[in-house]
Amino acid sequence: MSESTSPKLALVIGSGSVKCAAALGLWKVFQREGIELDMVVGCSGGSLYAAAIALGYDMDHTRQMTLDFWTGDLMSGYASNLKATMSGEARYNEHSGLVNGEPLLEVLTRAFGGKTFADAKLPLYIVATDFLTGEKVVLSEGRILDAVRASAAIPMIFPPWEVNGQLLTDGAVSDPLPVDVAIREGGNIILAMGFELTLRKRLRSFNAVQTHLNAIYMNNILRATYAFYNLAHHAEIIPVIPDFDESVSNFDTDSLPGIIELGEAVTEEQLPYIKRLLMAGAAPIPRLPPK
Repeated sequence: MSESTSPKLALVIGSGSVKCAAALGLWKVFQREGIELDMVVGCSGGSLYAAAIALGYDMDHTRQMTLDFWTGDLMSGYASNLKATMSGEARYNEHSGLVNGEPLLEVLTRAFGGKTFADAKLPLYIVATDFLTGEKVVLSEGRILDAVRASAAIPMIFPPWEVNGQLLTDGAVSDPLPVDVAIREGGNIILAMGFELTLRKRLRSFNAVQTHLNAIYMNNILRATYAFYNLAHHAEIIPVIPDFDESVSNFDTDSLPGIIELGEAVTEEQLPYIKRLLMAGAAPIPRLPPK
């Protein structure tokens, strides 16, 4: 097989807080099958797992990193700061957040320390958003800690993070499933792992309504992004989108085993087609009907 027709397998992990741990299920299947990735792209919560996979962290280490990361400690001070902001007692500007960013920085420091993109075993791309212009920013150099901190800066919640002179915020603001980054970097088989946000069933507070509306527009952006690149035929894009039957909150680490199992299950569903593409040299081929 010539170099020009060799398949280049990319994994894109979109935004979705603790749901992004489903990527560990996919990773588990690939390790079992001996399937190697050629690049990893991460956005928002997905950047945490993209970085772990690219750095070659083992499953147990990454599982523990998940438990350490998604804790309520990250939201310390939220209620009191929200009240002060709404009443006008506290000033809010482009550098502000409703929670202190130090706990987030501390947990990311424990996870990645001083590791840089040059330490990654696979090409790694992390997507953030320029806070002032709204433009997508793709990070592939420097400290991984800075890139993940910027990409995971949930708007209004975590303060934005400055990288290379740019004030950056959550990558999901510009693109919750950055398939285009993998296409640009030469991926011709792209596993698109995206996550829809849960809609609120009870709307009895300002926060509940805000969260509900945020979920609606983010889910619409996710669907539109996938639909566009799937129709554009720039590459073979395979959806790996877990369907969570029950609501999983942002910090629901108790659901971690089920999240990983669901990621494993949806990967198993696509596995025969992925193998056929790899054997065929990435040329799109008809899907076999289910047995």
